[in-house]
Amino acid sequence: MGEDLAFERRLREAIDAEIAAALAESEDPRRAHRAVMERVRLLVAAYLWPASSSFGDPALIEAARRGARALKRLQGPSGLFVGGDNVDSPPDSAFTVNDLCDALRLLETVPHESTPETEALSRELAAIADAVEPALISGGVHTPNHRWEIAAALARLHRRRPSEALADRAARWLAEGIDIDADGVYSERSANYAAYVSNPSLSIIADVFGRVDARDAVVRNLEATLGLIHPDATVETVHSRRQDQSMRFSLAPFLGLYRRYAVELGRGDFAWAAERAAEQGILHPASLVTELLLGGRLGERLPVALAPAPHGGWAHSGLVVDENDRRRLVVFGGSDYPAVGRIRSGLATNPTFLRMFAGGAVLDSVRLSRDFFGLGPFRSGSVTDLGDRWRLAETVSANYYQPMVPEGRDARGEYALTDDGRFYGSMSFGERGRDAVSMTTVVDVVPTERGALLEIAIDGPDVPWALELAFRGGRFEDPPAAEGGVVALESGAARYRASDDVIVVTPDPGYRADGVAAYRPGEDYAYLGATDALRGDRLYLTGRAPTRLAVELRAERRAP
Repeated sequence: MGEDLAFERRLREAIDAEIAAALAESEDPRRAHRAVMERVRLLVAAYLWPASSSFGDPALIEAARRGARALKRLQGPSGLFVGGDNVDSPPDSAFTVNDLCDALRLLETVPHESTPETEALSRELAAIADAVEPALISGGVHTPNHRWEIAAALARLHRRRPSEALADRAARWLAEGIDIDADGVYSERSANYAAYVSNPSLSIIADVFGRVDARDAVVRNLEATLGLIHPDATVETVHSRRQDQSMRFSLAPFLGLYRRYAVELGRGDFAWAAERAAEQGILHPASLVTELLLGGRLGERLPVALAPAPHGGWAHSGLVVDENDRRRLVVFGGSDYPAVGRIRSGLATNPTFLRMFAGGAVLDSVRLSRDFFGLGPFRSGSVTDLGDRWRLAETVSANYYQPMVPEGRDARGEYALTDDGRFYGSMSFGERGRDAVSMTTVVDVVPTERGALLEIAIDGPDVPWALELAFRGGRFEDPPAAEGGVVALESGAARYRASDDVIVVTPDPGYRADGVAAYRPGEDYAYLGATDALRGDRLYLTGRAPTRLAVELRAERRAP
């Protein structure tokens, strides 16, 4: 299809800027091994890429050799690298090995004028690779995506020097089956790990070992991600089971993936995503230049971009996206909290259940907190499509315990330290009768042409609740916000404006505020003095259970 000269120019600008920053910074002996090797690969790629302004500059190889020596000092007796919160970690070392093997392959395969310095750098990197290889053949992992990162390192080591042991070990990881669901989402549901780990790793595994299943998984995930790209070029993360569930994640890290597969498969929808990703900037130019120099096709001109078809639901993640030309809704009912009852790394626990995009005005989060035994905000573990609406629901319960049955009594008053579900106590809870107090919350999200109608039903004892709506992109124009960007709506409607775009929040006429305008994170956070509360522009509606409340969300645009 020919070279994309505009893309090459932007890539050159990006890598030139990174090289300038890398050469200007001082050597830091405390730099983590991954950062050290990322810098070495950057220097090697810029040295070997003819389009780079630093092409052939010996200063880059000198700096890369200093980096290689620094990396060697960070290599422990096992061959694994020292540093980071994961100690003696095969997968963390695999990240570094993947960059190392790419840098080494560049030096070994890309035509260039060999010098004593480049030859020495190759020997130094090869020695590090040789030393770490046994640990990666035998080492284990502790997260789902680590399997593919370490298998990718095994693939690159095998590409460098074919070995039955390397191939067999990679095959053992792959024999577990790739953790991608029927919706095309990896088990961790994370845009971050899909962009940085699973998709790049499975791509190299497919390239080296000819694994069609690995390539198919990448393509399926990129297809699924298309529907998660928002108007502001972020990728939805509310359903994630990793750290990005509470972050805005840019589309930019997906640039190389969408460019590669758009060209290879002739996909106009992938080209559309690649173009949007490029608009966010080129974050990791060394990775793209490395792929170009090693024969990748992502530098070719893209197919004609075609906006993707709507992708409405991701059932396994409990996620729905509904869009028209006036607004975009995101409904989330796939929390792990109702089933597990814990806040833990690796669980989807974000209490945001609705977002709405309306031009520049963004309703970034709708949450419902209740002061019910410290069990935290509303989190639905399911989303039910009722045809004209989506239903989210949760029942939470707390117990009062009866006296110990005679056969379980202990005259010394010593009882097992057990978990009540909210806290631990030396009460042998499981042996006692209990009286449960329950609260059921049902939220119906009814899509409308200009927004949505929320119909909220809370059944249970008399406790306060607060509905929090967090916005970004503009300001409250009526009523005006107090200090900190907070509006406590007493009655009537609220308007949030971003330029000509407005989101109007209108509770039903019977609504009157009754309570404190504040979000309660629940005992899981409060006990530790922590919170998952949002900041910025927030609107609160308050009341007491049991209750029925309807709230209309409507997007408006000021007439020109």
